[in-house]
Amino acid sequence: MPTLADVLDEQTGLDDAATEWLHDLVGDWQLLSDLSFGDLVLWVRRPDEQWVAAAHVRPTTGVGIFVDDLVGRVADHERLPMIQQAFTERRLVPGGHPVWHGDAPVREEAIPVRPRGATQPVAVVTRHTSHASMRTPSRLEVTYLATADALVRMIATGAFPTQAGQTGRRRGAPRVGDGVLRLGSDGAVLYASPNAVSAVHRLGYTGAVVGARLAEVLAPLVDGLDEEQVPVLSGQLPWATEVRNRGASMTVRSIPLSEAGRRTGAVLLVRDVGELRRRERELLTKDATIREIHHRVKNNLQAVAAVLRLQGRRLADPMARAALDDAGRRVATIALVHDTLSHRLDDTIDFGLIAQRGLQAAIDVANRSDARARGRLRGAFGQMRSDDATPLAMVLAELVQNAVEHGLGEDGGVVEVEARRLAADGSPDPAGERLEVEVRDGGPGLPAGFEPGQGGLGLRIVLSLVDDLGGEIAWADDPAGGTVVRFHARLRPMEPLDPEDGAGEAPSDDDPDDGDRGRA
Repeated sequence: MPTLADVLDEQTGLDDAATEWLHDLVGDWQLLSDLSFGDLVLWVRRPDEQWVAAAHVRPTTGVGIFVDDLVGRVADHERLPMIQQAFTERRLVPGGHPVWHGDAPVREEAIPVRPRGATQPVAVVTRHTSHASMRTPSRLEVTYLATADALVRMIATGAFPTQAGQTGRRRGAPRVGDGVLRLGSDGAVLYASPNAVSAVHRLGYTGAVVGARLAEVLAPLVDGLDEEQVPVLSGQLPWATEVRNRGASMTVRSIPLSEAGRRTGAVLLVRDVGELRRRERELLTKDATIREIHHRVKNNLQAVAAVLRLQGRRLADPMARAALDDAGRRVATIALVHDTLSHRLDDTIDFGLIAQRGLQAAIDVANRSDARARGRLRGAFGQMRSDDATPLAMVLAELVQNAVEHGLGEDGGVVEVEARRLAADGSPDPAGERLEVEVRDGGPGLPAGFEPGQGGLGLRIVLSLVDDLGGEIAWADDPAGGTVVRFHARLRPMEPLDPEDGAGEAPSDDDPDDGDRGRA
């Protein structure tokens, strides 16, 4: 299915300003769909005068009209006259009669989309709402629909979407189902949905919300209500903010409403995020504790490595000294992983940083004996979990150390490490679960009769850890000269981010006005 950008780039000749306006509209039109209890479809005109659907959104406050997505479809002959009339006459055009979709009548209307400051529309939005309900609409539905109609008129005149206050990336941004306040031109609350009343009351206000001015009643209850928040709470400024006290938090988004250039009121979306913020604080505390643990483990491991080095220097037996040096190097490798984790908020690592530092450390040690070794890192290891990073760091450190000591020898040369991340089908994928690594040196090649299983402790460690990583490893002579070691590992899947909890309260089956979700 094509994206909005695909349709605009490939099927229209709209300029950058018009394209950006349509992206802003689609980025914020879930609000209008929820208030309308209906589907919205964005239509753009192609050079051949046909109209094609560029975007489609369904409401979260009720059942959508269209099961299939309309993006990419050309407007049919029944809908085309309404779309063309709205575009050429630059006004809202209601459908002449309900259109039957399946077994339900649907009311349609076309809305010209005019960017701010422009005189001509650049697209048309059609709104599709169910016409099947026979009961008297609740006050919530009447208020939502009236607010949606006001936003529709603002779209036709270039006053919506607003350039500020759109839903940001931070968790807890309010939506229609979370709570709606309708304000008059004087900033007083004309209507408050049940969820909005609950959110305001949790801040400590016990009076009636309808008729109140939020900035006035919340000022003595919240922490530091500043001069920038007052215009938001009174509906004068299109912006988003958060008000909080010791026990509760509420996010607020203000959308001023206007008619013919005159402000007529505002709609505030509010959400009680007290529990969400409490969990965020707990996670921050937990993350800080974990980072501190990694930091202390790193310090302890570095102390152990230092003790091993000091002990090795006091030994006269060269083999014993070498064994302690190797043990200290391995402990330092594990410390390197914990050092990297101590600077992160999660349990994942960009292993390229560890690989670069480990490669450079091995080269620095070799160059103390005038070996003139150099290291080169190619490709990308990518992100991985710490459970995989520690054994992988050990494997890489052993292979690089062997390449420097036994492959290059005293003549020096280049040790090259190349990494590739692959998907299950073998195609390149920066987040793939399969990792392939090659370590090359320019030395004389493998000794005669080389058998990895009969090697020293370092090779046995490598074989064991590669097996733990679900992979295989092989040594071979490089046709270009030297030795090449190839191994692959099956990395653990990265844990996805937790989706944002909560989408507003569901209405009661007994009372259609009990809740903010609107129509079932």
